[in-house]
Amino acid sequence: MKNLPLDSQLFINNRQRFTARMQPGSIAIFVSNDEVPTNGDALFPFRQNSDLYWLSGITQEDSMVILFPDNPDPKYREVLVLVRPNELKEKWDGKRLRREEATTISGIGTIVWLDSIDALLQTWVHLADTIYLDTNENDRKASLIRTRDYRFVDEMKNRYPLHRYERAAKLLKELRGIKTAQEVEVVKKAIEITGNTFNRLLQFIKPGVTEYQIEAEIYHSFLSQRSSGPAYHSIIASGDNARTLHYVNNSEECKDGDLILMDFGADYGGYAADLTRTVPVNGKFTERQKEVYNACLHLLNFCKGILKPGISIVDYTDKVGEEATQRFLKIGLITEADVKNEDPENRAYRKYLYHGISHHLGIDVHDLGTRTEPIQAGMLFTIEPGIYIEEEGMGVRIENNVWITEDGNIDLFAGIPITVEEIEAAMQH
Repeated sequence: MKNLPLDSQLFINNRQRFTARMQPGSIAIFVSNDEVPTNGDALFPFRQNSDLYWLSGITQEDSMVILFPDNPDPKYREVLVLVRPNELKEKWDGKRLRREEATTISGIGTIVWLDSIDALLQTWVHLADTIYLDTNENDRKASLIRTRDYRFVDEMKNRYPLHRYERAAKLLKELRGIKTAQEVEVVKKAIEITGNTFNRLLQFIKPGVTEYQIEAEIYHSFLSQRSSGPAYHSIIASGDNARTLHYVNNSEECKDGDLILMDFGADYGGYAADLTRTVPVNGKFTERQKEVYNACLHLLNFCKGILKPGISIVDYTDKVGEEATQRFLKIGLITEADVKNEDPENRAYRKYLYHGISHHLGIDVHDLGTRTEPIQAGMLFTIEPGIYIEEEGMGVRIENNVWITEDGNIDLFAGIPITVEEIEAAMQH
């Protein structure tokens, strides 16, 4: 990774939080992601399993983390498994971690090579009553491909059928949802890089530039600040393209008089930032654009006022819907008759705001965390209201990231231009 080294205490604390929740006499085993082929003999860039990374900070393929707090041999209560360095392979693919390097990153003192783990693992499993295995329990998961973690579950259950098995992912959804102060410091660095990039774009955007040129500026700015790159595929959507929520073509020319919606965020140290701003291509909002933009900004500030411990995402979304209804009435998007006759399952405001308002943020841009239980201090959320008007060929979305505190939240993007006046002033060039 391109970032400066992270403090291994971040990952030590994460492991301690997990092992504190394990049942007595249990072992937990985490495996890395697959290396995924593209075409021919090529592979997609490797992306580590998020849970394994959260526990260790290790980004190398063919890795494992094994946690066995009750192992009679203290040396093997935390084990990091790595592929043995191979001189020939390193000539082709680059250097692999040595023991001392892996310990510095992870804080795990015992390193075992992958080609010698089977015999050791069998002994440890025979000592354990319960085996924690990990799978992808992100509620937004859409792929049915049987990835390495699922294949490993099959292998372990076939090999050790009489053990009791538990879901590591259930614990991790709760634990990863609450960010430690150390984790938030890493996110803040990703946010700083993203904010610097947005300020740079405000000087770059003008009529005639293309969406892909803006995307190129984002890549350049991220990489030059030690980010590993975008945390997700950047959305650079000018004009009517902004109504497509996951527009990623980024291929059109930005025209005088249009707005451009930019949804992008840097990855730093394995953690994501997630920013959206909508700005006028020519540096000056029209009166109507200003009206719609300010309505969206009002919703974002309303969200910040109610997103605090104790509220659920369901109740939060309902309250935002009520406020959006009133705001959309004021700017002429819906009528009193629309509201009176609305379907409770598809409310009138949903014609112009048809997505969720907030999601968890962390190692994954759509990170693990509850969507039904009350929000707790320590959670990290996006706030991203939007207004999408087909009749006017216009889409506006504004997004900041907030860390939930005991009595409210902290806006981690505070100070980044967000008001009409701030954006227009910054675009004068």
